[in-house]
Amino acid sequence: MSAEQRLRELGLALPPPTRPIANYVPWRIGGNLLFLSGVGPRRPDGSTICGKVGAGLTVAQAYEAARICGLNLLANMRAAAGSLDRVDTVLKVLGMVNAVPDFGEQPEVINGCTDLFVEVLGENGRPARSAVGMGSLPRGIAVEIEAVVLLRG
Repeated sequence: MSAEQRLRELGLALPPPTRPIANYVPWRIGGNLLFLSGVGPRRPDGSTICGKVGAGLTVAQAYEAARICGLNLLANMRAAAGSLDRVDTVLKVLGMVNAVPDFGEQPEVINGCTDLFVEVLGENGRPARSAVGMGSLPRGIAVEIEAVVLLRG
């Protein structure tokens, strides 16, 4: 089953592609590599999940924020490639979690994104990955995630 079919089967609608908030582009393609800029947990209505995990946000809320980041990354993949069916493999994900200094569950938070990638793209959605804590993120968002993707043809 194709990624676009899986997306429909899961009942997931992708939001419009995110717009940069500064002087950068949402993606760059070099050869068959798609480099996706970091995205935050922006919902389709434009609101974002903000806050610090461990001080006001739970791991479950941050997991949901990471899942929303994943939807935004999928939207940017589709916009860049024309279709999610051109995505061969998600090679690398860097997930950043806005958290209190002693927080240590960054991997569980970033699973929100990578679990979604596996749901939509199968095993080719399971990337090499880093999940790190940050003292702050732009505009106070809870999570920011970037990715590198291998495209077909």
